[in-house]
Formats: sequence, structure tokens, C-alpha cells
Amino acid sequence: MKIEMMMKMKMKMEFKWVWFLRIAVLSVLLVLEGAPTDACLEHERIALLHLKPFFNHYNYLNNWDEVKGSDCCEWMGIECNTSTRQLIGLYLNYTRFGDKDYWYLNASLFLPFVELKSLYLSGNAIAGCIENGGFAELSSTLNNLEILDLSNNHLNDSIMLSLSELSSLRYLNLANNLLEGSINPNGFQWLSRLGDLETLDLSENSLKNNIMLHMSGLSSLKTLSLSANHLAGRLFNIQELNNLTKLKHLDLSRNRIESISNQDDATKLQQMIHLEELCLDGNLLNNTVFASLNGFPNLKYLSLVYNQLKGSLDMKDLDAFSSLRELYMWWNELKDFVIHKGCCDLKKLEVLDLSGNAFEGMLPNYLGNLTSLRELDVSDNHFSGTLTPLANLTSLRFLSLSRNHFEIPTSFAPFINLPNLEFLYADENKMIMEPSFYSSLSKFQLKFLTLSKCITSQQVHFELLTFLHYHYDLRYVDLSGNDFSGALPTWLLENNTKLKYLILRGNAFSGYLSLPSAPNLNVSLVDISDNKLQGQIPSHICSTFPHLMGLFLSNNAIEGDIPPCLSGIKDLSYLDLSNNHLSGTVPKELILKDSLRILRLSNNNLSGNVIPAVFKANELCNIYLDGNNFSGDMTDVNVSAFDFSSSPAEIDLSNNKLYGKLPGWIGNLSSLLTLALSNNRFEGSIPMEFCNLDSLEFLELSQNNLSGSIPSCFSPPYIEHVHLHGNMLSGPLSLAFYNSSWLVTLDLSGNNLSGSIPEWIGTLSSLSVLLLKDNHFQGGIPVQLCNLYSLNIIDLSQNMFSGSIPSCLGNLTLPMVENKIPQYVDYMVLSKDDESTIFGLSNLRMGVHDVYPVSYMEEWIVFTTKSGSLSYGGNILANMTGIDLSCNMLTGQIPPELGNLSQIHSLNLSHNNLIGLIPSSFSKLKQIESLDLSYNILTGKIPNQLIEMNALEVFNVAHNNLSGSIPEPKAQFGTFDETSYEGNPFLCGSMLHKSCYKTDSPSIVSTTSNDEEDEENLLDIYIFRVSFLVSYAVMLVATFVVLYINPYWRRAWFSFVEKCITTCRYSVVGNFLAYYIFRRCV
Repeated sequence: MKIEMMMKMKMKMEFKWVWFLRIAVLSVLLVLEGAPTDACLEHERIALLHLKPFFNHYNYLNNWDEVKGSDCCEWMGIECNTSTRQLIGLYLNYTRFGDKDYWYLNASLFLPFVELKSLYLSGNAIAGCIENGGFAELSSTLNNLEILDLSNNHLNDSIMLSLSELSSLRYLNLANNLLEGSINPNGFQWLSRLGDLETLDLSENSLKNNIMLHMSGLSSLKTLSLSANHLAGRLFNIQELNNLTKLKHLDLSRNRIESISNQDDATKLQQMIHLEELCLDGNLLNNTVFASLNGFPNLKYLSLVYNQLKGSLDMKDLDAFSSLRELYMWWNELKDFVIHKGCCDLKKLEVLDLSGNAFEGMLPNYLGNLTSLRELDVSDNHFSGTLTPLANLTSLRFLSLSRNHFEIPTSFAPFINLPNLEFLYADENKMIMEPSFYSSLSKFQLKFLTLSKCITSQQVHFELLTFLHYHYDLRYVDLSGNDFSGALPTWLLENNTKLKYLILRGNAFSGYLSLPSAPNLNVSLVDISDNKLQGQIPSHICSTFPHLMGLFLSNNAIEGDIPPCLSGIKDLSYLDLSNNHLSGTVPKELILKDSLRILRLSNNNLSGNVIPAVFKANELCNIYLDGNNFSGDMTDVNVSAFDFSSSPAEIDLSNNKLYGKLPGWIGNLSSLLTLALSNNRFEGSIPMEFCNLDSLEFLELSQNNLSGSIPSCFSPPYIEHVHLHGNMLSGPLSLAFYNSSWLVTLDLSGNNLSGSIPEWIGTLSSLSVLLLKDNHFQGGIPVQLCNLYSLNIIDLSQNMFSGSIPSCLGNLTLPMVENKIPQYVDYMVLSKDDESTIFGLSNLRMGVHDVYPVSYMEEWIVFTTKSGSLSYGGNILANMTGIDLSCNMLTGQIPPELGNLSQIHSLNLSHNNLIGLIPSSFSKLKQIESLDLSYNILTGKIPNQLIEMNALEVFNVAHNNLSGSIPEPKAQFGTFDETSYEGNPFLCGSMLHKSCYKTDSPSIVSTTSNDEEDEENLLDIYIFRVSFLVSYAVMLVATFVVLYINPYWRRAWFSFVEKCITTCRYSVVGNFLAYYIFRRCV
């Protein structure tokens, strides 16, 4: 017994030791693995390093270092469990964005991450998975994977079978791929296996109506997006969604859906009683859509933005939506309401957006019944009259009335009983006078007020400001464009200590720029530009606004120095002091300020050498110092401290006094997008290093003294605008701009360039403006120009082009330059749901239209039309079209095909050697304003059909050999005088004080056929030639007779002939004479 007990005790002791050893070994292993230590698991760190080469295309994963023991939980895109330090989230979105080198993923690389819950692989050019490396390989190991984002890749339907094995998925995003929903063995029929899926995003693919057939098995689905696919016509298959009893959110926007179902089929949708949100924006739905939505009785959110809702909105159609909370119908063509007695009043509706329609007349009284309404937007319509129906909307918090014809009283009486009103947009309406005693009775305190472009009289100014005296909680105030006068209302800042944004631009405030002395810690933006303020910028501006982000004082009469303290405002990022009378130097610390992004000091009297600071400013994005007195030699700069990879993107130093040569180190500015150095004193050649500016989009070096040739290697791939006019550049174009397929404007006028236009010009498919005026180009006009269908301005004048005008130029459509939407940043947007600032987000639909441009660069060109050189820029340039081939040596006839240029505004073919007739097809040039055919050898009649050119302002056919009567003085031709026809001895008409042998009745337009007209013109030519030969013979005989009779004259004549024979061998003299005659029109 003892022995047995001893044996048991021994065994017990051994067991304890074994247990202890096991625990010890396990502890060591856990420490080696990294469990619960501060570092991530070592085997997961190694697995991440295996992933790195596939997702480090742009070096985004540089901090994924290979140092053993480093904590991968701190790496970019990694999320770990805070206790176990195991990887639970992997965020590898857009690591290869923009890459067209599509590749196949080996999903088994994710197997080591057994606790992975979220995997984001959006925007990585993934085309699928390798064989035996699909997502199905993860199904047995990654049991916790719930979120998978594969959007913005290159995946097709074959990926579905592999994905269907991930049964744990709750969220799947396949947006913006190549999915078609076609019949495929590995296709969408497998989708139904994802029984736990709650969110499915299939937007921006090529799915058709039959995709609905594959949705029925997704019984847990709550959110489904089929936005921006190829759904079209009637969605007969939508009843397949009936099985999705948990579906609450359905997005069918941006398709071409015409109806949801037949009205008779509405009962088939009754099972979708849980659907709460339905988005149908951007389809082709008409007013019948409401009847077809009866199957969604519990809808709380319905959006029908940008459809084909037209005419009257019958409110009876909304009876079925008694649960509706939000209704959006903006940007349709609705005009009025049809109200029925006893119809549903949508008592629960909280948000109603009717903006951007065609509603007119008074606001309907029906709106007053929507007593739960919190937000109402009726902006951008044609409403007029009073705002009485709004008086009962006591829950209203947000109201947008902008851009209508409402009469808004200065007392704001219609809003007095709206205690919750905080956001009021009323831009571009009409303010009317009303006694101000109501102002003190108002029950609301506004936080957000925009009243731009509303004021009509000086008395209204006073009353409106009186109303604002009673508001103390304002955060955003915009009173721009109202022509306010008097002193700046600084009391707005004093009364509203929470004010963030004050916008008073475009008024007539005058006097000195005065500011409150007490600090205002909340002010982020002050815009007082475009007023009449004078004096200096107060030195205490920095202490008054210590958290200022944007300061706009442009277009005033402010003088003095720039306060040095501006460089000490911590958050200042946007400073515009342009178009004033500032003097002195620019503080170096301001240009180098870390927070500053846009600095605009254009058109002042500033001086000094700013070059070193400008090119050393690593944080500054755009800097505009044009129109000042800055000087300095750019080559005399120490660039050793420059960080060329983070220089400003836009630099404008034009219209200054800079000199010297262009330095080669500019070519190292890899992030440079815009460089403007025009109207300075630069000389020498364009450096070869400019060929390295691969990101360059805008180059402006005009009006300098640059010489030499344009580097043949200069062909930035993204360049859009090149301006080199007014220099002394020479040589041929060779291969410069050869690969610049994005080029929109090429201005090389006013140089000494020679040679011919290269044939590769036809590859510049985006070219819209081609200006080669006043050079030494020669040869023919290349037919390759006819392939540039974006061309709208061509100026080849004052060169030595010869040959005929290509008839194919008549095939050009001369489109208007696409008016690019300016890039703007919403510098301030105050959310209606959150009083904090939302920076950099667009919310223009809300009415926040006080946005500021990201770029102030505006393109200008000079084009000769209407007998003068005019400058075109902005929208004017976008609407200008013209061709100028004047002052060359062109021959042949004017191609009748030029009459097909229906959009042309100016055509100048003067000072050439063109012969033949004026094409009657020119009568089709309905938009032309200037037509100059002077100084040629044109013959025949002026076609009477030209009087159909009703837009014509300048017409010149002077100094040709035209004959016959001039066009009847009708319409525009009644405005031209005799100078339009001078130098044509055979023209006749009352304006020329020369009667014609035969005249048409002034009330009858000639209907002579083309054949008869040609025959008559040929007769005129014959008469001219016969008369010329007879005159020549008479003069020759007379000369011989005189020389025979008078021996002195005979000796003098023979001496002159002998001298001519002696000197005629010097052909250079003849050539110079010919060239001098040619340049007579310059």
C-alpha cells in the first residue's frame, strides 16, 4: 500500500514537473511569437513583407521595414487587435492607382492572417486571381473575414465563384469593375451562397436588368447598390427582390430606368415592406413613377434627383408615402403643384428639396401643412411673391430660397415665428423695405446667413444692418455683391464672438480698414475684397484673428507694407492681397510659411529679390507675384538648400523686372505644373533641362529676349498651354512638342522661327489654338491641320507660306473651346448638422457658393480681327473662332469649302496672291463678324448672297480686280463705306459714286444662276485682258516713235539699259527688294 502511495506521489510530482515544463515552453514560444507583447506577431510581419512588392507601386509602404522585431502594427495600412496584437485589418487601397499594368493576385498570401476581419484592396489594377490562388483558398482559414473591398479594379464575372466561398462576409464592394452579369460557369449564379452578406455594392459596372435574378438568395442583405450600371427601360425583374425581406437601402441611381414596374404589378412589390431608402437619381423616370412605387409603403427616404419629372406635380401621387421623412426632387422640370382637397399632407416629412426646377408663381399654401419640415430647399426656381406659407413651419431649421424672385422684407417678418431657424440662404432675391420693429421680436437666432446680390436701395442697406444687430450667434455671414457703402461693419465681429466666416466682398465699403481690438478666436476667414478701402493693413490684425485661415483683401486701395506678423498666424493657408497699392518687400518668412498654400500678391508695387524664397517654399502650392517690381538674376541663386521635389506647383512672376538667363535648375522642379515668367528681361536660350519638366502643364515665357532654338527634346507629356510669343527664337520646330498630345494652345507668334510646319502637327489631337504669326515659316500649309478637329483659332499670318489654301480646312468644325469648370476649393462650408467646419468638401447644392479658385492662372491670347489686334481670355476666348492666313504668298483660288465653316467668327485672307472668284458659299457663314479678302487678285463680281451674313461687322475686299455692282446696302452691308471696296476700278454702285451700266431693282435680289454668273464673270475678264493688251501696244509704239525722233532720249535710254544689264547679276538685291515688298503689310 505504501509502495502504491509512493508511486502515486511520484507520478503526481512528475506530472507537476511536466506541466510546469510545458507552461514554461509555451511561455517562451508565446514570447517568441510576440503574444501579448507590444510588437506584432513575427510570422505576420514576415507575411506582410511578402505582400509588400505587390502593393508598393508608388512607395506608399516605405515604412514596412525589414528590421526584425519591428512593430508591424504601426505600419501604414495595418490595424491590429489591441490585446493580442494580431492583424485584424489590412488597408491597401489605391497603392497602384492609375496603373494600367493589370495583374493577377495570389490570395493565399493572406492566409497567415487568421484573425483578419477587414481587407481593402480597392484601386490596385487587379484583373483576377492566379490559378489555385483565388479567394476560395481563404474560406477554411479566415473565418472572421467580414469586410472585403475589391472596388476600382479590373475584375470580371469569373471572380464570383471564388468569392462565394467566403461565407463569413458581411460587406462586399465590387464597384467600378468589369462585371456584366453574363452567363458564365463561375458567374453571378454563385452569389446566392453568401447568405450572411448584409451590404453589396455593384455600382459602376455593366450589369443589366437580369442581375435581379441572382439576388433572391441573399436573405440577409440590408443594403444593395446597383448605381451606374446598364439598367434600362422597365425593371420587370425587380419583384425578384421580394425575398430580400431585410433590405432597407436600395440604390438604382445613374442608370436609364424608365419605370420601376407596370402600375398593375405594384402588388408584386408588397413584400418589400422593410425598404426604407430608395435612390433613383439620374434616370429617365417621369411623373408616373410615384404610382409605380406603391409597393414600398414604408419608405422614409426617396430621391428622384435629375430625372424627367415635368410639368405639374400632383400631390395626390404622394398619398402612399405616409412614412416619408426625406424627399429629393431637385434638377427636374417641374413647374407647379396640383393640390387636392383632403390629400395626404406628408405630416412626417422632414426634408424637402425642390431646387433646380422650373416652379413659378407664389409658394403654395400646401407647404404650410408640412409641420414636421426641418429642411426646405426651393432655390434655383422662378418663385416670386411673399413667403407667407412658411410662417407655420415651426420646426424649420434650414431654408434655402436663393436665386428666385422672392420679396424678402428687411424685417424678416415671415421668419419671426420660426424659433429653430438657423440656416438661411436667400441670395439673388429682392429685399423690400418694411419697418424694423419686427427685428427685435424675432424668436430665432441665425447661425448661417447668405444674402449676396439682394440689395436694391440705400435705405434697404440700413434696415438690413439694423436687423443683424439683433443676432448674436452668427457663424457664417455672406453679404457680398450688395453695393453696401459707408464704414466697414466691424460690429458684426464684436456682436458675434462665434463668427467663423465673414464675406463682404463686392460692396462699396470705404474709409480705412479698421478691425476690432479685442481678439476673436473663432474667425477663420475674412473676405473684404472688391471694396473701396484704403490705408494700411492694421498691425494688430494678427492678434485680432489668431486662428485665421483665409484673408482676402484684393481689389481695394490698401497701401503700405505687408505686416510681418502675418507669417506668425499659425493656420493661415490662403492670402490674397492682390490689386492694391502695397509697397516694400515681401517678408521671407511669409513665403516660407509651413501652413500657407496659396499666396497672391499680384499687381502691387512690391519690390526686392524674391527668387530664392519662392523656389525654396516647400509647402506653398501656388504663388502669384506678377505685376510688381521684383528684380534679380535667377542664375545668381544658391540652390544647394532647395528641395526640388516639393516646390510650388504654380509660380507666376510675370510682369516684373527679372533679368539674366533662365537657369537650368528649373528643370529639376519635378512637381512644377505652371511657370509664368512673361514680360521680364530674360535673355539667352531656353535651357535643355526644361525637357525634364514632365509634370508641366502651363508655360508662359512671352515678351522676353529669349533667342536660339526651341529644344527639340521639349515635349512634356501633359503640357496644355505654351506661350512663347514676342521673343527672338529661331530655327525650325523639329521635334519640339512632338509627344505633347494634350497640347491645347501653342503660341509661337512674333519670333524668327523658320522652316515648314512639321507633318506631326496632325498628331496634336487636343490642339485648339495655333498661333504662328510673324515668323519666317515657309512652304505649304500642311493638310495635317485638317485632322485637328479641336482647332478653333488658327493664325499663320505674316509668314512666307506659299501654294494654295487646303480645301480640307473647310471640314474643320471650329468647336468652341470647352469651357473648363474652374477648379475651386470650398474654403468654408458649415454643416447644417454639425457646426464644425467641413474643409475642402463641396456642398453647392446647399447654396454655399462662396468658393475660391485653386488656380488663378488665366490664359490670354492676341488675335487680329475687325481690323485690330484684340486680347481674348476666359469665357471670351472660349467663344472665339477664327482663321488668319493674311500676309503670305498664297496662290490659287479661295476654296468654296471654306463656306462650310459655319461657326467661324473671323476669316482673314488678305495680302496674298489669290485669284478667281469670291465663293458664293461664304453666304453660309452665319456667325462671321469679320471677313477680309483685301490685297489679292480676285476677279468677278461680289456675290450678292453675302448680304445674308447678318453678323458681319467688318467687310473688306479692297485692292483686287473685282467688277460689277457692289452688294445692295441691306442689313449689315448698309453699314460699310467705300473703303471696303477701294482699289477695284471696275466696281460700281451708289456708295462708290459710280453708276453701273445695268442695275438691278433695289427691291429685288439677283437670282442669276451660277452658270450665268460664271459666264458673265468670264466676259469681264476677257474685256479686261483685251483692253490691257491694246493699251500696252499703244504705249510701246509711242515709246519707239519718241526714241526715233529724239536722239538725246535715245542715248539716255540705251545707257540705262546697259547699266541694268551690268547690275542685274547681283540677285541678292532683287531678293531683298522682293522681301521688302512682301513685308509691306507688316
